[in-house]
Amino acid sequence: MTSSSLRLHLAGVLLAGIALPAWAETPVVDIHKDPACGCCTAWAEHLEAAGFEVRQHETRDMRELKAAHGVSPRLASCHTAVVDGYVIEGHVPAADIRRLLDERPELQGLAVPGMPHGSPGMETGRQDDYAVLGFHDDGRVPSIFTNYSHD
Repeated sequence: MTSSSLRLHLAGVLLAGIALPAWAETPVVDIHKDPACGCCTAWAEHLEAAGFEVRQHETRDMRELKAAHGVSPRLASCHTAVVDGYVIEGHVPAADIRRLLDERPELQGLAVPGMPHGSPGMETGRQDDYAVLGFHDDGRVPSIFTNYSHD
C-alpha cells in the first residue's frame, strides 16, 4: 500500500466512524529534563526518528518531578518522560515504548536506571549490558521488560 493510498484508507476509516489502529496514531512523548543535559536531547532525537512526537520541558527540580511520577531513586536516570499515561525513565529504546503502548500491561512505566553506554542517547562507542525494567507505583519489585546483552 502506498503512502497516499494508506492516507485515503485511514480517511475512509475516520469517515466510517471506525477507530484508528494504535500504529496509525502518533504518540506524544513529554520529556522532562535538566536544561544542561545533552544525552536527553539525543534520546529525544532517537524517539523522533522512530516516529514519536516529542515535547521537551526543561526543569532543574528533577528529584521532585520523579517522585511525583512514582520513580524511585533505584530506577532513576537523567530524564523522565510521560507517554499515553505511562512513565518512561531514562534511556528506554523506542521499540520498547512501542511495545508498551501496543501491549498496554498493568505497569506504571518503564525504566533504564542510570545511563548505560550504548543505550539510545548514550552512543559513546562502548556497549554496556542493560535491562529495561517494568515498574509499578506500589513499590513492587520491578520486572525485566527487555534485556539488552552485547556479548
